[in-house]
Amino acid sequence: MLQTLITVILPVFLVIGTGYMATRAGLFSQDHINGIMKFTQGFAIPCLLFNAIAHIDLSTSFDAALLGSFYAGAALCFCTGLLGARHIFGRDWEDSVAIGFCCLFSNSVLLGLPITERAYGPDALAGNYAIIAFHAPFCYGIGVTVMEIVRHRGGGGVALVTAVLRAMFKNALILGIGLGFVVNLGGIPIPVPVQDALDLIIRAALPGALFALGGVLVQYRPEGDLRTIAFVCAVALILHPSLVWVFGSLSGLDRDGFRSAVLNASMAPGFNAYIFANLYGRAKRVAASSVLMATGASIVTVWLWLTLLP
Repeated sequence: MLQTLITVILPVFLVIGTGYMATRAGLFSQDHINGIMKFTQGFAIPCLLFNAIAHIDLSTSFDAALLGSFYAGAALCFCTGLLGARHIFGRDWEDSVAIGFCCLFSNSVLLGLPITERAYGPDALAGNYAIIAFHAPFCYGIGVTVMEIVRHRGGGGVALVTAVLRAMFKNALILGIGLGFVVNLGGIPIPVPVQDALDLIIRAALPGALFALGGVLVQYRPEGDLRTIAFVCAVALILHPSLVWVFGSLSGLDRDGFRSAVLNASMAPGFNAYIFANLYGRAKRVAASSVLMATGASIVTVWLWLTLLP
């Protein structure tokens, strides 16, 4: 068990910690970190996802049991966060949607990919990529739709549909995934020089993003709303993977898919949770503090899930 913590999880969090300490010490400004994050999140990671989807075997990777198990758990966690924020903590509906989004959006790219790869090798990532292919569209689709319904109090019509589509198709990750599907389904060959250039960019994606994530976390402060933040952490780190474990077991999910589904579900909320909260100006302190505290706590919780997985 200790070996798993040392060899699989700690290297990932040491990169995050290095980014945090370097930024905290003033070696990198927030402008520097924002630049690195913009490169990785807006360009390098979309290239990584494009390349993965372009080459993945769609007939075997997109397993209904895998996607059903993960996203059924995610949807239930969104409802739990939404209703818990509203009825346990007395937040208004707009705040409750933002808090529900924190419980919904696990950090499947920056944490899920490197931890799964270190634990089980690069050949075990097909399930991760299948989940990631639908992650941003699914989460933003739910979050934006429910938020716009709440804001328009059930109305909205064309404006509602436009808001949902705009939020999704401005997302570089979704564009990269979509282009990957076009290349894969169209059987379009990628020229060798282009593939070699993609490979160079992809190598920088996850290390750069993890370092930048540490730098981003410097600006977050765990203050106030501690009961609500603890609730979000519990839903994201414990309830979501528990639900996926149950659904995956009941659906007969194969071992590699089961590992990918549970591990992705066990990741802390991604900083997209804060981006969503900031977009609507709702529950920003809860979102920012939840990202920070859940990321730290996930060092232990992910380790425990890894020891339980087959």
